[in-house]
Amino acid sequence: MNKTIKKLDNNLCQALTRVCEQAKLDIPCFVWVTHTADYARFPSSLRITCVFETDVDLCNAIVLQHDEQLIKKIQQTLLKAGVLLKRAKNQVAFDTEEAGAVQRLLK
Repeated sequence: MNKTIKKLDNNLCQALTRVCEQAKLDIPCFVWVTHTADYARFPSSLRITCVFETDVDLCNAIVLQHDEQLIKKIQQTLLKAGVLLKRAKNQVAFDTEEAGAVQRLLK
């Protein structure tokens, strides 16, 4: 990873950390956020995953439109960090720790 990409990734991590910390305060059962990216195709390759505790918690968040709030907050925060998400709804996904635990058990 070259110096420019390291700086970009660091800025991205800082921005997503701010979103995560605020979301943990504002949204019940929100746990964490993670991302992946192919920096040769950045920012279109950026994928962000917001994780809730359980499937029921995620469903509740969707009903209360917390998913839309998270997408908007991620988009705004990344824009301030110099990253424009043109397809934010396609680049932000939602998952649960519960689903991850089930997948680990099935392996």
